[in-house]
Amino acid sequence: MPRLVMKFGGTSVADLGRIENAARRVAAEVEAGYDVAVVVSAMSGKTNELVGWVRETAPLYDAREYDAVVSSGENVTAGLMALTLQSMGVDARSWQGWQVPVRTTSAHGAARIEDIETANLDAKFADGVKVAVIAGFQGLSPENRITTLGRGGSDTTAVAFAAALGAERCDIYTDVDGIYTTDPRVADKARKLERIAYEEMLELASLGAKVLQTRSVELAMRYKVRLQVLSSFEDLPGTLVCDEEELMENNVVSGVAYQRDEAKMTLLAVADRPGIAAAIFGPLAEAGVNVDMIVQNISEGGHTDMTFSCPVDEVTKATRALETAQANGEINYAKLDADTNVAKVSIVGIGMRSHAGVAQKMFKALADEGVNIKVITTSEIKTSVLVDRKYLELAVQALHDAFELEKA
Repeated sequence: MPRLVMKFGGTSVADLGRIENAARRVAAEVEAGYDVAVVVSAMSGKTNELVGWVRETAPLYDAREYDAVVSSGENVTAGLMALTLQSMGVDARSWQGWQVPVRTTSAHGAARIEDIETANLDAKFADGVKVAVIAGFQGLSPENRITTLGRGGSDTTAVAFAAALGAERCDIYTDVDGIYTTDPRVADKARKLERIAYEEMLELASLGAKVLQTRSVELAMRYKVRLQVLSSFEDLPGTLVCDEEELMENNVVSGVAYQRDEAKMTLLAVADRPGIAAAIFGPLAEAGVNVDMIVQNISEGGHTDMTFSCPVDEVTKATRALETAQANGEINYAKLDADTNVAKVSIVGIGMRSHAGVAQKMFKALADEGVNIKVITTSEIKTSVLVDRKYLELAVQALHDAFELEKA
């Protein structure tokens, strides 16, 4: 039988009524002739509650026990979903990550999937089981301990199962009905996309769009898994994330993404010498600072300025790492300047590869609205800028209008 993977997020299984609603969607696909693997998240709010209990019990917790506790939320949902399907007359059973098994690395709290052994699932499907309900977000380490994949890990679980099982498609059910040209809460002209290329979705996810987890899109692109994002609560067409060849036409710009809570940090008067960039960003990497945009200014008198962006909640960590490096004599700078009131706005589109003038159009649209650009970075299919945070909504709306993204 053809196979389908369906993933339901926390809001889609928030209570028994919503689990029943999700189960009806699964039953409809079984009726259509599919063997279905259903990947479920914990019920909405449950993971946060479990994390809170762990931290209250042991502030300096054992990461292995943390995973044992927080993975239990998905186990509950999987069992309830299987019971609900059985009550509807659908032959279903639940699977925890270790039962499949889903093989992962040993990085508790942020493990990565290394292999999914499908023999057990294949045997059950062959025996007539129509639905395998799988607890997302979890797996089994080489030491045979339960691991978790980090926030949004159920998306990654679903895509990995779609690849391992050779599924026709991976449907991600959530509380939005697809992927939009930008956040509809910021731009009321935002339009739902019918299709979007993997590369565009990957850029949008990494630049702040929260519909899909970045790692799940990376996996889908690598294994050519066709992803569909659609609503759990409305019977509306969703958005298909697919290979570029499946698109009718490459839009110059497909979407505008933003990240509100960014910071711009500048090291003034750094010695301009070979190895200085490694000396600066090595300590930042060791401290776990997620550096994004990097700009080095022109050297004067043997010194230069180095600017980079990072999440605003990592400024203290970055400052401490750089001050320690200076105290140890690894780097030398005159001043560290941190601007914690900036935001990043980005345009993304695979059509940018073959169209000139896209960046100029972006900069002019912002200039016409009086929005000053602090930092610019580009890649083949995106251009990102840092602006004052107070201009974020204005910048997003101006770019959405400039590239006429409301038009199909």
